[in-house]
Amino acid sequence: MQLAPSPAAPAERPQPRSTGDLFVSFTWLALQGFGGVLAVVQREVVEKKRWLTADEFLEDWAVAQVLPGPNVINLALMIGDRYFGLRGAVAAVAGMLTVPLFVILVLALLYAHFAGNPQVAGALRGMGAVAGGLIAATGIKLAPALRRHPLGFGVCVGIAGIVFAAIALLRVPLGWVLLVVGGAACVWTWRRLGA
Repeated sequence: MQLAPSPAAPAERPQPRSTGDLFVSFTWLALQGFGGVLAVVQREVVEKKRWLTADEFLEDWAVAQVLPGPNVINLALMIGDRYFGLRGAVAAVAGMLTVPLFVILVLALLYAHFAGNPQVAGALRGMGAVAGGLIAATGIKLAPALRRHPLGFGVCVGIAGIVFAAIALLRVPLGWVLLVVGGAACVWTWRRLGA
């Protein structure tokens, strides 16, 4: 009697090797993220290092956005805590802040010296456009995960459209949009999950 072969064991999921690895990784992420680090974090943590799946990244990012403080710092804190507890959280946040702080201080001194230069002003405007493009590209990459959302893809796109219209066109303050539209979406999702 032949036994069926046992299924192959699932490959072990990649994870940071140590708190030092977290510190170096988040330092590298922060140094790449001029004007916004979201696109860089998503590419590095989900696509390259595979520390999180796309769904886990979306869930953690959603929580990071509603917590007080900078979103990417909140995300670093959650990722560090996921793997090494408090030590990992401190290492990841320190990586996001330590070296970039020194870079910003040097850039502030240089900007104070060259602020009147039209080439410097043009370069800064160009960096703003690139940052906006990176954020839009990240949103487009993460959009397919909305197909598995309890409200459905169409409703999620509709909510995103309402948020865009409220903030960009009607100039409603972000706090009110988050409270009203975000709160309604959370309640609606919670009810759908409870059904």
